[in-house]
Amino acid sequence: MIGFNKPYLTGKETEYIKEAVMSGKISGDGIFTKKCHQFFEQKYGFRKALLTTSCTDALEMAAILLDIKEGDEIIVPSYTFVSTVNAFMLRGAKIVFVDSGKDNPNIDVELIEKLITPNTKAIVPVHYAGIACNMDKIMALANKYHLFVVEDAAQAIDSFYKGKPLGSIGHLAAFSFHETKNIISGEGGMLVINDERFVERAEIIREKGTNRSAFFRGEIDKYGWVDIGSSFLPSDIIAAFLYAQIENLDDIQNKRKHIWNTYYNSLRHLEETGRIKLPSIPDYATNNAHMFYIICSNVHERSDLIKYLKENDINVVFHYLSLHKSPFYIDKHDGREMPVSDELTDCLVRLPFYYELTQEQQKIIIRKIKEYYYDKN
Repeated sequence: MIGFNKPYLTGKETEYIKEAVMSGKISGDGIFTKKCHQFFEQKYGFRKALLTTSCTDALEMAAILLDIKEGDEIIVPSYTFVSTVNAFMLRGAKIVFVDSGKDNPNIDVELIEKLITPNTKAIVPVHYAGIACNMDKIMALANKYHLFVVEDAAQAIDSFYKGKPLGSIGHLAAFSFHETKNIISGEGGMLVINDERFVERAEIIREKGTNRSAFFRGEIDKYGWVDIGSSFLPSDIIAAFLYAQIENLDDIQNKRKHIWNTYYNSLRHLEETGRIKLPSIPDYATNNAHMFYIICSNVHERSDLIKYLKENDINVVFHYLSLHKSPFYIDKHDGREMPVSDELTDCLVRLPFYYELTQEQQKIIIRKIKEYYYDKN
């Protein structure tokens, strides 16, 4: 079986974990956490980077930082992972879903403005597959209506919008280092703070509502409970694993881009003949090769293709289910139709994609997809 995902180890992970353990400090904000923070801030120009135990936690921190409360409205795409909205619903917010654009699964920015009300507090664009949303239009709306922007950049490490790193544009951003991402730590995430107003409070919220970080920097002579918060910071063992990954970021990215380009160039004829749709990358966006997907003509074809490939020992999977139609939210949704999100729910297939996917394995996957469409259709 050719698996859908396989975590990649660079070779230094266990060495750095041992170094963290031998340092005598394996709780949060140890030597490797600080190295990771420094790397992200220097490489991408983030105002402040804070590792978290997950991207979900980073989003929950963002919701607390924005003082989200009952009655606030948050604008998000329906085609996303549940963590994007859960973080804000936990604070009592109302979720206002938006359909995806016709060219790619990102939020349709042309539909956002008419959904803004006096209760709207934030827009949360999701950079699906690491491809940038149209951030100029989103930030223009945020400035016009005095809204916050939280970039859900879970899939978007090392991806850019008009030369700007994703995660550096909104007021806040959240990244994921889950084992399915480009660089990983098993579980893990990061909150990026680009607005100076939130830097000090972010540290406090991350440290259970205490000013402990300032104490350890020698800025105050004792620390105490000064705000709400939780335990969002990861063990330095997790950071040690992550640091081994980010040291090899360029190599990982080059390999992933080669795999992505091989898929795209090999399957283009299927798109040109109208059998499938391939990912579309706007001129303003770069491709960080987070995933490769194809879009089938209908749900029956998608199910049949998945079954055919699995019978040939290739594990492919679909992705999100439209959140506006989820069992939890369907009764809360305002009834607007979202045909593009529903099409993606029914028709999108993700192909095996990981660093150690061999050329031979990729040739088999491509050959079997072509066989399915040329021989059976």
